[in-house]
Amino acid sequence: MRQSAAKPWLIYASLASVYLIWGSSFAVSKYMVGDLPPFLAAGMRFIGAGLLILLLAHYRGEALPRERREWRHCLVMGIFQVVGAAGVNVFAMQHVASNQSALLNASGALWISLLGALGARGHRLTVLVSSGICLGFIGVGLLVWPHDGFSFSHFGWQMVIIAACLSWALGSIYYQRAHTRTPMLVFTGVTMLIGGCLLTAMGFVFHEAARWHWHLGSMSAVMCLMLGSSCIGYTAFNYLTRYTSPALLSTYAYVNPAIAALVGWLALDEGMSGHQLIGMGIILVGVILVSLGEPATGHTQETPNEASA
Repeated sequence: MRQSAAKPWLIYASLASVYLIWGSSFAVSKYMVGDLPPFLAAGMRFIGAGLLILLLAHYRGEALPRERREWRHCLVMGIFQVVGAAGVNVFAMQHVASNQSALLNASGALWISLLGALGARGHRLTVLVSSGICLGFIGVGLLVWPHDGFSFSHFGWQMVIIAACLSWALGSIYYQRAHTRTPMLVFTGVTMLIGGCLLTAMGFVFHEAARWHWHLGSMSAVMCLMLGSSCIGYTAFNYLTRYTSPALLSTYAYVNPAIAALVGWLALDEGMSGHQLIGMGIILVGVILVSLGEPATGHTQETPNEASA
């Protein structure tokens, strides 16, 4: 019934925002860490985005959490999805091309489906979902396979990104099962603010302040990620969560990596080898199978894989 209240043009505009803004955010992140230390830059981005989202929530009359349990949920999500996923991912992007990072991040959807089958409240994996998970991880293997000789350093950074995707998936499963009563906008803002503060503290611990310098281009990248990827992207996704079907909502998981690969090629001159292109195709097919095979319920609390960008 809530579908009928949606404005078609707003649904299309929200889809375009999620596809284009999140799809291009990997290239913007790559540009950002080319000039700025990663943890401090990411910390600034999420602190700013968290404050802006909380201001919007305040304007809508939504209050901050009052229960300790709700703050604990925000803290856990800030650790898993802002620090463990976004922070670690942007740190590794100093050594990995943005298009490869985006495609590796598509494995987050595979991890979520796999982890969602565990525990007393887990769901059974259908044949379609199981096939998609297997195909997806085969594609990941092809994507990380070296084409010019094995380099443990490069392979290690790719594994770091996969670990960041696993952290995102753990946070997503936690959020789905936490049954938080905090409004989504407030929860998102507090989570970003907590995670941004933790990332900033990590930046000072790792002496990143000595490498910080104000540069118009890199600061523009921070602002672009803060306003576009975090604020507009999250708002658009929340609207889609409320007014669209899970099948349409899940399309971001395989559309965004394809857009990221295209933007990385056009803007950063990033190329991919033949077997990596095959791996990309296999990953996307695997994610599509997982999306089609998932049950049509339980998507309204799924958080998007944006923070990894």
